[in-house]
Amino acid sequence: MDMLWMREAFSRLRRDSAPGIDGVSVEDYAQDLKSNLASLLERAKSGSYRAPPVKRKHIPKNERETRPIGLPTTENKVLERAVVMLLEPIYENDFYDCSYGFRPGRSPHQALEAVRAALKEMNGGWVVDVDIRKYFDSIPHSHLREVLRQRVKDGVILRLIGKWLKAGVWEDGGITYSDEGTPQGGVISPMLSNVYLHEVLDKWFEQMVKPRLEGKARMVRFADDFVMIFERREDAEKVLRVLPKRFEKYGLSIHMDKTRLVDFRHPWDSKEEPGSFDFLGFTHYWGKTRKGGYAVKKKTASKKLGQKLTDLRQWCKANRHKPLAEQHRKLCQKLQGHCAYYGVTGNIRSLSRYRHELLRAWQYWLNRRSRKRDGMSWSRFGQITAHPYPIPPVRIIHRAPSQEQRCFAF
Repeated sequence: MDMLWMREAFSRLRRDSAPGIDGVSVEDYAQDLKSNLASLLERAKSGSYRAPPVKRKHIPKNERETRPIGLPTTENKVLERAVVMLLEPIYENDFYDCSYGFRPGRSPHQALEAVRAALKEMNGGWVVDVDIRKYFDSIPHSHLREVLRQRVKDGVILRLIGKWLKAGVWEDGGITYSDEGTPQGGVISPMLSNVYLHEVLDKWFEQMVKPRLEGKARMVRFADDFVMIFERREDAEKVLRVLPKRFEKYGLSIHMDKTRLVDFRHPWDSKEEPGSFDFLGFTHYWGKTRKGGYAVKKKTASKKLGQKLTDLRQWCKANRHKPLAEQHRKLCQKLQGHCAYYGVTGNIRSLSRYRHELLRAWQYWLNRRSRKRDGMSWSRFGQITAHPYPIPPVRIIHRAPSQEQRCFAF
């Protein structure tokens, strides 16, 4: 690491990222950038750098749970990004193709396509849908350090990572420390989490599990969310039995109530109705084709769609007082962002429902902000959404490969 390296790390920061406990934003840090980076680099290499606690906030995960989000300081983000830039080339040589989360040049939709290809290869097969219990919060620091020492020999880097792990969390005016978990919110957290699951799961599955199976098997992992697809039921049951023991060895646990074995064989190969499973926000299921056959399709998972609609209604309620032009611009952005991820082939019905509920929520809260009986009736709302505030139609962004229907239509 040198000054050019640190400048590159700073250039990769998001300019709108929230500040940490010191209140210094990215713009504030850039006012005396050369001096700040020189001081940071010197402290990092000399060992005098002290990792500040991570500010924690909670955002809704669903109707009953919240997800903790960490907000590191801007200086900490720069140093974490610099270290990630060092570690990525090292571990990219080790990572397997089954891993897609938080890796350069890889995306959730590539992981979804890998699942589609595996289901095609197994003609549906048997799917082990696994849920890791609070993975990011339960990684043991001692085990993680042992895994890192296998590939990282630089004492400066190992010392910095150790400081981040022990930095603590600032919440409600107090600081708490733990021997488990990665620093949430920082760019180093996804990297460390990937490295740990590579050792715990990916290497084990590819080198030890697959050679001992009778049939074919594939695994697709995005961060801590993964599915295993097997050609034979016996293989799936065998792996499902030993999987909890493997995770316990490394201080992790599986949520057995949410982990299940799904019979996803082709409807013509199974006497029972095929099951379905959720992965990366989509429900995978067997659906009818126009020619009367069956194809593996994807639709927005009901829990994800319900959460999105709840967030949408709450936003319309909280922002109903703002000018119509501002509300319209933001709602169009929300719709376009929703389609950018969930706009896959075969999911037009769920997309259309999201747009329909968006219109309903907007009209409802615009009507509530007026004291007049017909302040924003449906007829008036229809006029303004025709002009000057039209809501664009939904569209498919990620189209299936040209051979998809041919491959799956039986």
